[in-house]
Amino acid sequence: MTSSALPLESLRVLAACVRHANFSRAADELAITPTAVSQRMRALEAQLGVQLFGRHGPRLIVTERAAALAAGVEQALTLMRAAVDDCRRARPPLRVTCAPTFAACWLVPRLAAYQTLAGADAIALDAGQGLSPPGSFDVAIRSGSGPWPGCRATRLLAEQGTPMLSPRLSAGRSTWTVDALLELPFIPDPRWPDWLALAGRPAAQPGFVAARFPNYELEARAAVQGLGVALLSPRMFAEACERGELVAPFDSLVEGPHSYWLLAPVDAPASHFETWLQAQFET
Repeated sequence: MTSSALPLESLRVLAACVRHANFSRAADELAITPTAVSQRMRALEAQLGVQLFGRHGPRLIVTERAAALAAGVEQALTLMRAAVDDCRRARPPLRVTCAPTFAACWLVPRLAAYQTLAGADAIALDAGQGLSPPGSFDVAIRSGSGPWPGCRATRLLAEQGTPMLSPRLSAGRSTWTVDALLELPFIPDPRWPDWLALAGRPAAQPGFVAARFPNYELEARAAVQGLGVALLSPRMFAEACERGELVAPFDSLVEGPHSYWLLAPVDAPASHFETWLQAQFET
């Protein structure tokens, strides 16, 4: 028998049979039928010209030759698994550029769990404010409305906003009205007129703090410090609410005008990370 004719799959089955000393348990491990296991072992015995197994009543007897061959096969499988792991680790990290709020509030808290998945990509994360130039990233997560030339684009979720504020501003208040909210300073956001209209107060004139912030993450930090009321996404800032750093007293939620988008070069195959990320927002 030449090396090119090595029955690799049958040898893997042999190793499982010897390890369990039982065809049925080997079949369970390999997700095949006991009949298929038995047929493979008979074919392997015929190919090698040696007896690998015997029977003593219902008990399977592993011959010395089978045990020795299986030990060598297990060593080879261990080496192959190590080689595959080394190959996987040798892959260059996936270059991901991401909007700062999405990175800090949604992606980074989930990266550790993602890295435990089989086949997970190593991630090199850039949480810059603007979209990197073509050729400098493999995956981008950006807020906007497009178009995104040269990229395939998948919409993840709409930007959302509901009033959030620090408990220190609530002064022990357990129920809220829009009038009560309007007594507090607002952190500037162009969506406030939309939310006030949704809340039934389109003509309201809130007072704004004398500070503007470049992204929602910094607006949230300012709100946590008690600077004012921010219009924030309950999905992005759920953990801050759970920790008691922010409260969201209203159910009304304004959406848009922009959305978060998953972008990748149009001619690149979908990465494991892309597939995982899309699945997170399909439900």
